[in-house]
Amino acid sequence: MILFEFNKNSDMSHWNSVDDVVMGGKSNGTISLNEAGLGVFSGKVSLENNGGFSMVKYHFDSKQVSGFTTICLKLKGDGKTYQFRVKTSVCDIHSYVAAFKTTTNWNTIEIPFKSMYPSFRGKPLKMPNYPGEKMAQIAFLIGNNAEETFKLEIDGIYLK
Repeated sequence: MILFEFNKNSDMSHWNSVDDVVMGGKSNGTISLNEAGLGVFSGKVSLENNGGFSMVKYHFDSKQVSGFTTICLKLKGDGKTYQFRVKTSVCDIHSYVAAFKTTTNWNTIEIPFKSMYPSFRGKPLKMPNYPGEKMAQIAFLIGNNAEETFKLEIDGIYLK
């Protein structure tokens, strides 16, 4: 199943940035399409004013995903660690999270549903891991407790 495939004609209207400015921080991240039609999540994470993260999220009508077990991310990074996040409903306050490290080469990162742990505001919750039944939002987040610029190029996000 294709969750999102980036190309020159991609509708980016359901992608939104959320940075630590919501808590007084000064980080700044955006997602856009480059000339090749790839999604580019880039910006700068600042630790000023207790900041430290940047996130982009994509929300969509809830999908039944119980026939799948794995999220596949086709992307190229900058050697930094990112998080991929899933929400079962846009009303959920928690997300299911998996961290992944990038390289400067194109890779397909595979994240088993069962490895995604529940988290709220960076704190793990005492709940079961992602049940893999419904999905209504996906997100990329960078927050490595470091001041850093970042760039993540994304070709597509799939389920298998």
